[in-house]
Amino acid sequence: MIRSMTGFGRGEYSDEISKVTVEIRSVNHRYLDIYVKMPRRYSFAEETIKSAIKERVHRGKVEVSVSVDNVGRSDSDVRLDKELAARYYSVLSELRDSFDFGEESRVSLSLLSKMPDVIVTTPAAEDEEAMSKRLLGATVKALDDFCSMRETEGEKLAADLSARADTIQNIRDHIEKRAPEIEKEYAAKFKARVEEILGGVYEVPEERIALEAAIFADKANITEELVRLGSHISQLRSFLKSDGKEAIGKKIDFLIQEMNREANTIGSKSNDREITSNMLELKAEIEKVREQVQNIE
Repeated sequence: MIRSMTGFGRGEYSDEISKVTVEIRSVNHRYLDIYVKMPRRYSFAEETIKSAIKERVHRGKVEVSVSVDNVGRSDSDVRLDKELAARYYSVLSELRDSFDFGEESRVSLSLLSKMPDVIVTTPAAEDEEAMSKRLLGATVKALDDFCSMRETEGEKLAADLSARADTIQNIRDHIEKRAPEIEKEYAAKFKARVEEILGGVYEVPEERIALEAAIFADKANITEELVRLGSHISQLRSFLKSDGKEAIGKKIDFLIQEMNREANTIGSKSNDREITSNMLELKAEIEKVREQVQNIE
């Protein structure tokens, strides 16, 4: 099954300590590009999250948003620097005595607590192994949701591309049926033109007409192009039945380039209005396929 490169998924992991929420969204991209937005204190788990995504996603610009709500404990620890507080107290007391402010100007607890770095708030110590497990748990759930959406979109893409492959096949078959008639029509036109020029004075040998028709047919022969185009259509259908274990978007994109090349060659070699019209329809349909393929992983 093919997968779309666009998708969204959300997953949560909760326990008595934390509630972790992970959201994953992606858009089209030539390669796999993963960007993780998460609180800096949990950056130790970034590679773990990326590794989990790489196991299941092959192409696309993937944005991961991580939020953590620590419900079981505070996010911060408070530390008192007693030695620094003692030095502040000593200096402030000395300042009071130097200017004879008197006993009423005591160094208060309120004043000391406001001095820089006496009371310091720091992030609480983190159990990295436990938090990595929580983050990975939420990521896996988000990935399940995310991949499910991409597969659903991929089914729609496959159905559309399959229908367009049928259309391309029909146009190709029509051209194949029309091609043999071109030589006969050219021979008749050539004979009529020569007879018109000669005014009936000289009868054109049938072998000469056959030779000219053969030369024209050789130059306008599109059999090889039609065979290759048919092979490309079969390959496209085969890709659309992919098991999804690998990224096939690039392969299909290359295949479409080859189909377009065959269509151009058919158009340049065939000197026939009907085939030229068919070729323009063919190129238009191939272009629609190419646009859709840009969404495939």
